[in-house]
Amino acid sequence: MTTIQEIVKILTDAGIEQNEANIEVKLLIEHFCGYGVKDIIMGKKLDSSKLEIVKEKALHRAKTREPIQHIIGFADFMGEKFIVNPSVLIPRDETEILVRKAIEIINEKNLKNALDVGTGSGCIACIVAKYTDCQIIGLDISTDALNTALDNASRLNLFNKAIFRKSDIFSNVKPGESFDIIISNPPYIPKKEKAEIQKEVLFEPDLALYTDDDEGLTFYRSIVSGSRDILTDEGYLLFELGINQAGKVACIMKENGFKDIEIIKDLAQIDRVICGHL
Repeated sequence: MTTIQEIVKILTDAGIEQNEANIEVKLLIEHFCGYGVKDIIMGKKLDSSKLEIVKEKALHRAKTREPIQHIIGFADFMGEKFIVNPSVLIPRDETEILVRKAIEIINEKNLKNALDVGTGSGCIACIVAKYTDCQIIGLDISTDALNTALDNASRLNLFNKAIFRKSDIFSNVKPGESFDIIISNPPYIPKKEKAEIQKEVLFEPDLALYTDDDEGLTFYRSIVSGSRDILTDEGYLLFELGINQAGKVACIMKENGFKDIEIIKDLAQIDRVICGHL
């Protein structure tokens, strides 16, 4: 009979780090066997036929390097499970820093209208809607991404608080609409770096990852310049950042009249989030 240790070894032999392999096998067991912590405590035995399904999924993961989140169809983000698929970015831990900062500003300043540019799975919009009194509109150019975002908002019962709309950056912002805060985790990887990217990332949408310029700044420039026309007086702008982009994005924001620029580091001490206001 297959053991859990053997399944973990399938992943570590494929180059997946030990701790990560342990977590992934736990996720597979929970998802495909419906077997969790309670069952372990109660001493419930794991069905061998279900364990074979987990082994099969682990072999697929090892062979293809398809992300575990795509295999189970969900990603954990800030205490919620979000539907993910190849049409959206898988939520990362780094994005939590962006969302937590946005929530802090919204609640402190009692902001009411927010915009999430490049919403993807809707994870940013949904969490902001859940933990603030803000109504938030998520914009995305991808219809498939918007359908995923809508599914996630309905799972969290956020129908009137998180709204989604097809738009190429601000192209579908309606005349007269204005926002107190704009949040974005835009594409910021230069296309020339795609060859060196880890295999798992190749399963995610190019549209959400890559820029055509060599510095990864195209979307920052477009969003910063366009945001001035739709932000309220003293409106806030927040971005997630790529590595070594903080200084350049800060300059773009300052050139466009943003002030009190703050840069926040992630756990690896990389400049990861930038915010400022008009």
